[in-house]
Amino acid sequence: MKEEVVQAVCDSRIIAIIRGFAPEICLKLAEAYAKGGIRLVEVTFNQKSSDFWKDTAAAIHAIKTRFGADMRVGAGTVLTEEQLTMCKDAGGEYMITPNVKPSLIRSCVEQGLVAMPGALTPSEAVDAWEAGASFVKIFPAGSLGPGYVKALHAPLAHIPFLAVGGISVENVADFMRVGCVGAGVGGALTNKEWIAAGEWDKITDVAHRLVVSSLEFPV
Repeated sequence: MKEEVVQAVCDSRIIAIIRGFAPEICLKLAEAYAKGGIRLVEVTFNQKSSDFWKDTAAAIHAIKTRFGADMRVGAGTVLTEEQLTMCKDAGGEYMITPNVKPSLIRSCVEQGLVAMPGALTPSEAVDAWEAGASFVKIFPAGSLGPGYVKALHAPLAHIPFLAVGGISVENVADFMRVGCVGAGVGGALTNKEWIAAGEWDKITDVAHRLVVSSLEFPV
């Protein structure tokens, strides 16, 4: 499974990030993404209260049940062992974090899931990789810019980077050009007005354009 998830990232490039929506909306979003060519979805944990965590698990389970291996689904903003376990039990195949916590990364790998921790500095990126990460998420990439990622990639070309935070159709190719193998995209794929109006075709169009733009530069 891990190899299949890793290959899916390299082939599809885009991980759609869903944050703050009910499970039934998450499923509709996943369906719109799939039509646009996206094959990976991250449903994030809300850290404000553990009361919200069951919704994340429910959404992961719903997407996994609907798509099976056609859509690789995992949990985002994973900070604890409990959240990691909830992700796995729901059918999640990978864990994405905003930070580097080596013990959590190792636990993720030991349980057979793919780890994609978030890093900012060279030291954090190396620590994440050495702990067993399959990809290291550079966050917030949009604020740092492609130039920062390019500078980071130069001495650390052996580490597969994902650009996350402020990624859009307009800049995703720039991050692929400087060495990223994929990108996580949230806001551009969760337009609240479109969701409220049921305009799923517009979300599908953005998903398609993101995939096409990200594939301009081979890994």
